[in-house]
Order: sequence, then C-alpha cells, then structure tokens
Amino acid sequence: MLLKPPVIAFSPAQNAHALRRALAEHDIESDVHDGYGLALVSVWVGLVVWCDGVWFWWRVGWDERRKRVVYARHPAAEPARAARRVAFRSADLRQNHPRSELIAGLASSSRPGSESIR
Repeated sequence: MLLKPPVIAFSPAQNAHALRRALAEHDIESDVHDGYGLALVSVWVGLVVWCDGVWFWWRVGWDERRKRVVYARHPAAEPARAARRVAFRSADLRQNHPRSELIAGLASSSRPGSESIR
C-alpha cells in the first residue's frame, strides 16, 4: 500500500518570515506583521503580501472595466518562487514610486555606522 507523505503545515507567520528571507536574497527589505490568523509582508508603497498559511497574494493592478483590484497569488509552500514574482512587482513599483526624501533619510540614518536621529 502506497502512503502519502505527511502534510507539513506552517503558520501564516512562519510562511511570511520564509518569504521575507527569500526577498532578502533579492536585496529587498521587508517587514512581517502577524495577527488574527493572517500575516502581512510589507515590501514597498503599494506592495503588501498577505499570507493565510496556504497562499501568498498581493495586488498587481486595477481592472477598470470591472472596477476591482486584480491580485496575484502563489502557494505559500514555495516562498522562493513567490519572492521572485514579488521582486518583479517590487522593481516595477520602485520605478513609479521612489522613496520620499523623509523615508530615504530615515532609512539611511538607521544603517550601521550612520548617526542616529535624535
């Protein structure tokens, strides 16, 4: 009799942290926020990846005809492949929405070796 391998289930937060690590391999900084059975990976202005433990999903556009948001999704079991897709979306958004001067200043001052903000 052929047995199926056990399903390894990870929490939304565990999957989100795996995505964050995979995004770091693409030199993309992100934050993970967890609660209420979902986890969010904040990547850039207009790019937040949601995770319910099964899927990652993020906004990719707007359907003008239907007047609704268009989402992409990817299985949470494949964080490296999802990170590659999110990296493409991030690159597109970074061209159209660069960091504001305030945020750029805060980001550069929080790096090691720079002066702290007082």
